[in-house]
Amino acid sequence: METNLLMDFTVDKENSTVHIKREFNASLDHVWSAWTEPELLDQWWAPAPFTSKTKSMEFKVGGRRFYAMVGPEGQERWSFFEYSSISPKTNFKHSSTFCDSEANPDPNIGSSYWDLSFSEQGDLTIVAIAIKRNSLAELEKIIETGFKEGFALILKNLDTLLEEKSN
Repeated sequence: METNLLMDFTVDKENSTVHIKREFNASLDHVWSAWTEPELLDQWWAPAPFTSKTKSMEFKVGGRRFYAMVGPEGQERWSFFEYSSISPKTNFKHSSTFCDSEANPDPNIGSSYWDLSFSEQGDLTIVAIAIKRNSLAELEKIIETGFKEGFALILKNLDTLLEEKSN
């Protein structure tokens, strides 16, 4: 079934922040699990033909998720999240940093700072995300790489996963 779930994508240039608001046709419990459990994250956190492969993940304050997006030729793009705040089923915050396979940060790219809020509205779960960069130039560079389109594809993967879970 093709549902047209709302996705808002706005750029706040003054604060070097992207705001994304997305509806999911699933319970808060299912949506929260999909964002916080590595077995589920790996099923949706990459735009096809890439796949996501979590090497390690501790979803706790001070913990990190270390993972790669793996391309069809086996090429790996590594990143890590560092969790700075968690309010179960309501909000969590993390930095996101590109790195090499040993988790050494890429000094040319810098980090993104994610703030994700979860709420229920009837049968839908709303995820509101603010992604902040250290500078507008950094933010614009990320947007130029097709972040919006790539992220929209990833969220469609999540729709598919949530649909399978509810059936």
